[in-house]
Amino acid sequence: MIYLKDSFTSDMLPGLKDRINGLGNIREMVFISKDEALDRLRKEMSSNSTFLTTLQGNPLPDALEIKMTSYGSIEEVEAFAQKIKAVEMVEDVEYGQGWLGKFLKIFNLFKITGYAMCGLFFLVALFITSNTVRLAFYSRKLEVEVMRLVGATETFIKAPFYVEGLLQGLLGGILGLAILLITYLMISSGVTQSLSSYIYFDIRFLSIKTIILIVFVSTFLGWFGCYLSLKQILK
Repeated sequence: MIYLKDSFTSDMLPGLKDRINGLGNIREMVFISKDEALDRLRKEMSSNSTFLTTLQGNPLPDALEIKMTSYGSIEEVEAFAQKIKAVEMVEDVEYGQGWLGKFLKIFNLFKITGYAMCGLFFLVALFITSNTVRLAFYSRKLEVEVMRLVGATETFIKAPFYVEGLLQGLLGGILGLAILLITYLMISSGVTQSLSSYIYFDIRFLSIKTIILIVFVSTFLGWFGCYLSLKQILK
């Protein structure tokens, strides 16, 4: 919300819009006159308060409501707000900076917790893969001994287990992404629709680069778990 100075007149509106649009990164701009703002306030507070009936005049300023096309961080929003505030006839800019800072602190806490959980899941997956390969090896221990007796090399013996570990990691990563995609499709539309009337809220699925990275890491994890297990067994 861009609140305008008391000296603002409707004749200044086209020039003011052009200056603000010239700053870029604006998706939508709507002018709200002080009379319209007061009418909105009366409708919203009609059942909760009667103090508006005692007003002698209109204390609200003219305003412009804008929506940004996109932003990557709170710093970009703050810098953009400062540019708008420097425009002539602009009294103040409000973008929820008070609650937004608190929200970002909570969001960063969730992000740190997410990283910690990722590390924990990484170790759990490594443990499961390693023990799965260990069980597979012991179930074929007789075959391995026969292969050694006929002159098979260690590389030849380990190769099937490495392939099994790679496939386990690859399929595990793909299955996890599939479950995540199904969950995303189930909840994203409902959350977006319920919050769109209050704030601009957009839920996006993982990018292609992130998906490729997850599949690669899960495949490597399967191989690495197999490597650690065989290193302990085949000494």
